[in-house]
Amino acid sequence: MAGGRRWGEALLRAGLAALLCALHVQAACQDATVTQELLKEGFHRDLLVKVELGVVEEDAAGCTVAARTRLPAGIYVDPYELASLQQHNLTKAVLIPDVIDVEAPEYLATDLLVLLYMEPDPRCSRCFRAALPVHGRYHRPAEESEEALVVLKSPEVLVCCCDNRLRRECWKPAEAEAPCSGKTNGPCQWYSVTHKPTYEESILQVPVGLRQHSSLVCVLTLLATVLCSSLILAAVCKYGHFSPVTCSE
Repeated sequence: MAGGRRWGEALLRAGLAALLCALHVQAACQDATVTQELLKEGFHRDLLVKVELGVVEEDAAGCTVAARTRLPAGIYVDPYELASLQQHNLTKAVLIPDVIDVEAPEYLATDLLVLLYMEPDPRCSRCFRAALPVHGRYHRPAEESEEALVVLKSPEVLVCCCDNRLRRECWKPAEAEAPCSGKTNGPCQWYSVTHKPTYEESILQVPVGLRQHSSLVCVLTLLATVLCSSLILAAVCKYGHFSPVTCSE
């Protein structure tokens, strides 16, 4: 009888300890908050991403935070523009694939995976932010609407703490073949962070033409081409200097 009572008390203490441990983990492992916003207007925009980690300040210190997002075919990143920005330390990102046809229309393009490294926000020790220039692609002419909608889903938040001790119960390993920015030259272990997006998705509105205007556009384009070619030819004939051609036997 006494042995059964002691066994029951031991089970009760174990259950309480497990409950307290779970409550501690839940308190320490709060979801991160992610917001993304498309700035400017038209085809050329800036994608602004903000992340606030749901961890204590000590866990965020010394870590690299990145946002991994998949851009649909209707939007792309110019690799030459990105290379110029990275040379001036204005942004840092990895494109997959790294070869992009910037002239391809939306219906001939493919999705693009972007790993955007984020910078710490000096006003918040757990906050990170980054901006990336993106561009809309030309779409097929539409029947009625003069705008095509390109939907950007909320990015995945990745954390790499190569020099820091992680809370393994908070973050799970993620498959990301990229180095920790400023930490090592080779790939290191990234961890995925659960988050609650403030806005689930962002929408880019791209202007498109109407199919019933195709004949008018073709006629105006042909007339403009003929007119410009005639003006160029007239200017060459009037102001051009042609040296005489001599033939020697």
